[in-house]
Amino acid sequence: MKSSFLKFAILGTLLPFVSCSARKESVKANSDNFPKLSLEAHRGGRGLYPEESIAAMKNAIDIEKVTTLEMDCHITKDRKVIVFHDDYLNPQFVLKPNGAEISEKEKPLKVYNMLYRDLIKYDIGSKFYKAFPQQKKQVTRIAKLSDLIDSTEAYAQHKRNAPIFYNIEVKSKDGKDGILHPRLEEFVDLIIQVITDKKIATRTIIQSFDSRAIKYLHKAYPQIRVSYLIDGDERKNVQQTITELGFTPYIISPQYKIVTNDYIKQCHKAGIKVIPWTVNTKEEIEQLKTMKVDGIISDYPNLFQ
Repeated sequence: MKSSFLKFAILGTLLPFVSCSARKESVKANSDNFPKLSLEAHRGGRGLYPEESIAAMKNAIDIEKVTTLEMDCHITKDRKVIVFHDDYLNPQFVLKPNGAEISEKEKPLKVYNMLYRDLIKYDIGSKFYKAFPQQKKQVTRIAKLSDLIDSTEAYAQHKRNAPIFYNIEVKSKDGKDGILHPRLEEFVDLIIQVITDKKIATRTIIQSFDSRAIKYLHKAYPQIRVSYLIDGDERKNVQQTITELGFTPYIISPQYKIVTNDYIKQCHKAGIKVIPWTVNTKEEIEQLKTMKVDGIISDYPNLFQ
């Protein structure tokens, strides 16, 4: 299916809240439901459970203070949207279908080159992951975004009085279209199709480091709220970032070590929320709260308690 056709199909399903003059009003109305302080389980809370897994997301839902499930998406060879961070099967925590380890010398197994039916055979949760020694170990499979949403929506409805929010990253890279992922527009369209089909668009932020993705989202899906991710080497001020994007994003999400009181003030003056990543100590979480950030992303969502 061509990207342009897919985009029009998605927009057709979204007409109840994006058509004609109602589009701008709907964005404003949807903004009102965003958590006052978005406390986000990074990759589901990979410090506690296998990253990006349904089990991790459910554990995050069990943590009362968590408002938002943060996750990353890639696309398989057969155009399935999967929840996974790396563009290859990382030997640090992925085991082969037979339980053997992936050698560091082996050719990287690129997700985009694999069919989902083959990808799901790999175990991403049993191997000890030295970066996260507290992580619970259990056989875990890579989930399709659609299946993960089905599971988290049902679980949240059972466990909570309020719905859960989603922060979904487009893991695209400039210059890697057709190599690590499909063409940028198709990548975004496929994700939007899933969140639209699952009726969670009004509770979803789409984020990316790739400014192309952010710009395309704003142009093609203005009803979807976006977050622009900023790495630790960024030296632009807020106005320079806005100028570069050509619009004001709903959120700027910087690496937490570059967040200053002045930067937060600049964002708030421009009407932008600030949600830093990835904050993994109680002391730093509390310090950022004192600085009046609008949310925090952490590998250890239990620290929000």
